[in-house]
Amino acid sequence: MKPLRVGMLQWQIRPSTGLPGWAARLERDVAQAAGHGARLLLLPEYAPLEMAAGATPDIAAELHGAIEAAPAAVEAAREIAWRHRVWLVPGTLPFRAGDHVVNRAPLIAPSGHVAYQDKHVMTRFEAEEWGVRPGAPPSVFATPWGRIGIAVCFDAEFPPLVRAQVEAGAWLILVPACTDTLHGFNRVRIAAAARAMENQCYVCVAPTVGEAPWCGALDRNRGHAAAFGPVDRGFPEDGVLARGALDAAQWVFCDLDPARLDAVRREGAVRNHLAWPPDPPPCPVVTLG
Repeated sequence: MKPLRVGMLQWQIRPSTGLPGWAARLERDVAQAAGHGARLLLLPEYAPLEMAAGATPDIAAELHGAIEAAPAAVEAAREIAWRHRVWLVPGTLPFRAGDHVVNRAPLIAPSGHVAYQDKHVMTRFEAEEWGVRPGAPPSVFATPWGRIGIAVCFDAEFPPLVRAQVEAGAWLILVPACTDTLHGFNRVRIAAAARAMENQCYVCVAPTVGEAPWCGALDRNRGHAAAFGPVDRGFPEDGVLARGALDAAQWVFCDLDPARLDAVRREGAVRNHLAWPPDPPPCPVVTLG
């Protein structure tokens, strides 16, 4: 099987043109990536939220508008994925789940079928400003290239969540991200690199970028896309396979081969994937003096 070409989009937040404008822009970007041979496309966390922004910042109204538009946005993205024959994560969207709100990432197949991964650990902004609550636990998704997982932004900073996906067979973890400071971006970046190292897997990150003072939730967006692999034989010495320019609007492409992971897990200088402790060891308290 040929390596999988993944496209990670540094999505710049722009003034809202509503759902039709967002869908037209998504279509152009997807067409561009498909033209470069990418078969799996990753957009950032909350990328579709710009369609709900008004002329002035209003965090509550933006949340409500995004929730109302979420089903139609997924349907528009589903049609785009089908037309261009790609696997697509069009960002994440807030969805009503019973009496609360969850942050949900759709994964859309070229057939038009849709599955979802919810964010499991909330940031302070999500919990305190929006009342977003944890959704379903981590899943893995069957694709023609094997099983993959999605860890939405903050979730990537918690090793057990990604480890559960890897133990379920995921060789690739997608991280849609949205961070408004370099502190936040670097937490996600460092976490993604660590997950790739400790699990001997691939991790791909795509962030929102740009200044958008008219949008209360996405007023500042920092970061760059990146793909990470194991820090071992056959891979770059820092584990970085591809990266974009900081805060720029662009696609970043990377070819990922699952067979390279199989080789490094067998023959690497270390065997992080195999050596992972099955259970946390007991941690006694040692008193000195």
